[in-house]
Amino acid sequence: MPETPPPPDTAPGITLTLGLDETNLVLEALGQLPFARVYQLIAAIQEQAHKQLANQPSDGGTPA
Repeated sequence: MPETPPPPDTAPGITLTLGLDETNLVLEALGQLPFARVYQLIAAIQEQAHKQLANQPSDGGTPA
């Protein structure tokens, strides 16, 4: 059985720069894995994405 990675707060951090579509693809792929193994990672990605999207200036346009 593979080892469970350490919790995100104890592991060294890295920064990735992904577009919204790429991030959604990563989340979709993680959704195919056992929930108990990936739920913390999914939550961390979503939290960071929400913070970053909230800080972006609004273009005033309507969604496509």
